[in-house]
Amino acid sequence: MSKFFALIPAAGSGSRMGSELPKQYLSLNGKPMIYHAINTLYQSQLITSIFVVLAPSDNDWLKYDWSKFSEKLIVFLCGGTTRADSVLNGLTTAKKRNLLDASDWILVHDAARPCLTSIRLEKLINDLADDEVGGLLAVPVADTLKRSNTKDRIAHTESRENLWQAQTPQMFRCALLTHALHNTMNITDDASAVEALGLQPKLVLSDAYNFKVTYPQDLALAELIIQKRNNP
Repeated sequence: MSKFFALIPAAGSGSRMGSELPKQYLSLNGKPMIYHAINTLYQSQLITSIFVVLAPSDNDWLKYDWSKFSEKLIVFLCGGTTRADSVLNGLTTAKKRNLLDASDWILVHDAARPCLTSIRLEKLINDLADDEVGGLLAVPVADTLKRSNTKDRIAHTESRENLWQAQTPQMFRCALLTHALHNTMNITDDASAVEALGLQPKLVLSDAYNFKVTYPQDLALAELIIQKRNNP
């Protein structure tokens, strides 16, 4: 029977945050940001293990106490120069260590999405467990979209009909995701690699709380959300 594994690529620097400390380690409610992503995945009884893929030169991970998650947490120091490289390297390492079977499900989640809820995570797994392709959490685009010219003036308005904003986790079987990542370049998410094979991943409705922390103001918003959840 197929198992479910989470993989968090965390080898980036997060330069847009304007901090020397890699984004995944920025403090959020007294913990490094990646802690919150790991915590939600760890609490799910459906997740067998959580693979965290770090840069080989990572000097920050061991500064924190991860013992709470020791039952499921496995760290790989094989991160690459891009997100796709890190995911592929992580999958390759896990398979070499006989931790994965080809039919197992991989849920790739961003370290910088600390506000994922257990409800959304389990909905994703339940909706896709019997799917032939896999899919991802996403939300329909609500704002009016403007395409600019080179002078930052509006060139035209884009239709938002049938447009969705991709989130994570993105869930695909190990063999399919590995094959997809081997055969694509310059992608920004795993679903794009699968799409390049001519397949159509399923969109699973999420919510706006599962946003990606990209800029300093995002960190402040995530802090408020987590504080409210911890103190309802």
